[in-house]
Amino acid sequence: MKVTKYEHSTLVISSADKKLVVDPGVFLTPPDFGNTVAVVITHEHADHWSEQNLAAILEKSPDAKIFGPQGVADAASGFEITVVNAGDRVTVDPFTLEFFGEKHAVIHESIPVVDNVGVLVNDELYYGGDSYTVPSKAVGTLAAPVGAPWLKIGEAMDYVLEIKPKRAFYIHDMTLSAAGKGMASDRLKWATEQNGGEYLPLEVGDSLDL
Repeated sequence: MKVTKYEHSTLVISSADKKLVVDPGVFLTPPDFGNTVAVVITHEHADHWSEQNLAAILEKSPDAKIFGPQGVADAASGFEITVVNAGDRVTVDPFTLEFFGEKHAVIHESIPVVDNVGVLVNDELYYGGDSYTVPSKAVGTLAAPVGAPWLKIGEAMDYVLEIKPKRAFYIHDMTLSAAGKGMASDRLKWATEQNGGEYLPLEVGDSLDL
């Protein structure tokens, strides 16, 4: 299994010539993801999905199944969304997806808190969407958020420290300048290494074999 980081919140996981796409948001360059068998949208915010990008994926892979919480199903009403909740576990060969958590992290009391699920792929790769939800299982590889309106770097560091991944890389980075991303990434590296993990600062297009 291989994970490739794309812009901001988007991950593509590949196995046996099939793809799983996670959070194809508006910052993603228009995708050409053929052989996609499943799409996971962690929540409804535009930086995690767009009608244009989802339609582009389905044009190449019309049989791809789309998973997301109820808020995604409501927002993406023109698409067939399979609603998933914390505790659900589904298999779309060759991927097994297990979902955790229910809500987005709080941005401000004036902003509604939307539905959000984290996803664990093949019991190895975990991405929490816009949340600090800690899965109830050991995590081999963590996609750790590095910058967001809801993120304080100390809280992100504590999140990594609590999960104790064997490997980690940053995601959710396009809200930061190059300098800010470098500073925050160094903090996540420190947190990963405190429990013996390896930190791999992937850039857009970089891949990691899992």
